[in-house]
Amino acid sequence: MEVTKQISVLNYGWVLVGDRKYDEKADEYILTNASVIRVWGTSKGLGELAKNGPSSSTRLDPCNGDVIINASSCIFSIECNKDKWE
Repeated sequence: MEVTKQISVLNYGWVLVGDRKYDEKADEYILTNASVIRVWGTSKGLGELAKNGPSSSTRLDPCNGDVIINASSCIFSIECNKDKWE
């Protein structure tokens, strides 16, 4: 199972970031160390956040556990520069 840091944009406006555990055979995936991104804190959107990591203006709300996401509810995801998110 591959693990990558990613931002997931979900139905109903939810935007989360976490370590995605992905199994191509499953219809869902897990985000560990997940947080809801309440405030992006960027001037160039989610791509900037994925590339540069959180800024002092970014507001993350920790989920306090794993988040299981049905793959059909994910509109799109962006792989993050993992070094900038540590």
